[in-house]
Amino acid sequence: MKIAVIDYGMGNLRSVTHALEHVAPHEEIILTRDPAVIAAADKVVFPGQGAMRDCMRELTERDLRDVVLDAAKHKPFLGICVGAQLLFEMSEEGGDTPALSVFPGRVVRFPAERMVHDAERLKVPHMGWNEVRQTRSHPLWQGILPGERFYFVHSYYMQTPHVTLTVGESVYPFAFTVAVARANIFATQFHPEKSHAAGLKLLANFVAWNGVA
Repeated sequence: MKIAVIDYGMGNLRSVTHALEHVAPHEEIILTRDPAVIAAADKVVFPGQGAMRDCMRELTERDLRDVVLDAAKHKPFLGICVGAQLLFEMSEEGGDTPALSVFPGRVVRFPAERMVHDAERLKVPHMGWNEVRQTRSHPLWQGILPGERFYFVHSYYMQTPHVTLTVGESVYPFAFTVAVARANIFATQFHPEKSHAAGLKLLANFVAWNGVA
């Protein structure tokens, strides 16, 4: 089996690749920016880190937009961090930056006026470990305890009117979506490649997943 990790110059690519190699030593893990290689892969991982506008520019300039959209329609597909955010329609980051419109919804900044807990102001970006509540079952949650902690680094979060898309939530200081899924796509705001045993289990579940929720 070939699993393509999309290299568009943005993201924690080596860590994602090494984590997949660790959980799937007998599979071919390919870090690539070649559309033909991505199109030929059995599964696709779409990581990302940095500013949304820069990520969209790099996708377009490297001629990767169409192959990403095709993979999101037809293959088991895992989005991570900005790779999850890019699946929505638009992000407030960079002044309403258009994204890929795979899912309905927007990516919005944590509002300064709500970032207070017990009279203390919370920092943005939201950085570090946080509990994830599984809002509905999914094959990628298999073997992961409810309330397990995952690692986050972000200032913006996913917001969708379709509540059935959400499969995981965290609180900071209000509840917000941190994992979404539909058909062959699973996408997380947190970084499974940085989340120790729970993150490796999620990646192993993705490797074993046939793309059917």
